[in-house]
Amino acid sequence: MEGHCLCGAVTVTVKGEHDPRIGACHCRMCQRWSGGLFLCFNADGVEVDGPVARFRSSSFSERAFCATCGSHLWFHDLDKPEGTLELMPGLFDETRDWPLRSEIYTDRKLAAVELAGEHPRKTRAEYEQQNPFVEGDEP
Repeated sequence: MEGHCLCGAVTVTVKGEHDPRIGACHCRMCQRWSGGLFLCFNADGVEVDGPVARFRSSSFSERAFCATCGSHLWFHDLDKPEGTLELMPGLFDETRDWPLRSEIYTDRKLAAVELAGEHPRKTRAEYEQQNPFVEGDEP
């Protein structure tokens, strides 16, 4: 499966396994990065070609974007192998029909964002009981 950024300078190829469902995050950091809602899918064996810029957004993660057009490319948990990423679904034509897998930080979502359908939902407290988080990420 192959996708690309808005300008086409970065090509992202998924050669390994991937989860054909999309996850949503409403935390403040993701809101600031995406403008409102972060969407991603998990993939292994990812290969990238082109000018990628990386930003270490927390002690345990980095976010990447095209250095030419600024398109968001992925979120990477630094405890996972380099080719294991949470990719932006909009880079790939194949993701258009994929269902929503889960939604986290639901108690922090913007009022304008309401995702329909039956899928697991977790509040900030529920998610952070089992996952790393950024201290001081207050609204």
